[in-house]
Amino acid sequence: MVETDRISVVVVTYNGEAYLTEQLTSILENLREQDEVIVSDDGSKDKTLEIIQNYTELDCRVRFVEGPHQGVKKNVEYALRQCNGEYIFLADQDDIWMPDKIKEVMEVFEKENCHLVIHDARVIQGRERDDFVLPSFMEFRSAKAGIWKNIIKNSYIGCCMAFRASLKERVIPIPPDIEMHDQWIGILNDYYYGDSVFLKKPLILYRRHGENSSEMTRYGMGRMIRNRIVFCIRFLQKIFKIHKRMGKF
Repeated sequence: MVETDRISVVVVTYNGEAYLTEQLTSILENLREQDEVIVSDDGSKDKTLEIIQNYTELDCRVRFVEGPHQGVKKNVEYALRQCNGEYIFLADQDDIWMPDKIKEVMEVFEKENCHLVIHDARVIQGRERDDFVLPSFMEFRSAKAGIWKNIIKNSYIGCCMAFRASLKERVIPIPPDIEMHDQWIGILNDYYYGDSVFLKKPLILYRRHGENSSEMTRYGMGRMIRNRIVFCIRFLQKIFKIHKRMGKF
């Protein structure tokens, strides 16, 4: 990484007052003066906006934008469009970053010359930092790169993901009917570049609680099949459009 390269951190929020202060503090402790945090809120009704305003007043690196009020995937897409950095890190509103997270991830970008890095996480329950539900999310998900592997069993998790800004235009727009944005970003990187790197080191505390927008438990078979079919359709449509634009069809 060139020392002047800018990093953008995307945080999408919705009624996140319980843990947002701890998360934003841990993110800012990782950043340099030229970096930025884009906080896109999707219509919070609690004190989330007040917390964000306090940070924007205290730290010019934090920038608030009002999301499109269309759910998590479109909020992520909208926030990505606001990023100015050469590297983009995704963050949930309720986790805790380790002090050297950005440093460690950027070293992988430099060493591997890749487009996407995803690191491991320790899963905690609620407010207890030492209450480990899982010591390794990657082991739990049998994490590795690969299009079909991650369509069948996704191991891309957004809050552990960072990528070069050049991938941003490849993944936007994010289809509104797929399950989650992180699987879409990871698999498209596998398709376009084939260089996703899995760093088997926990660099965040991934918090589980009753208000998480994503689940770790299995869905029913019908929903699982439906999710995979919809994803495959949207993925193939994306590929077809790209190749048609390139004159290959």
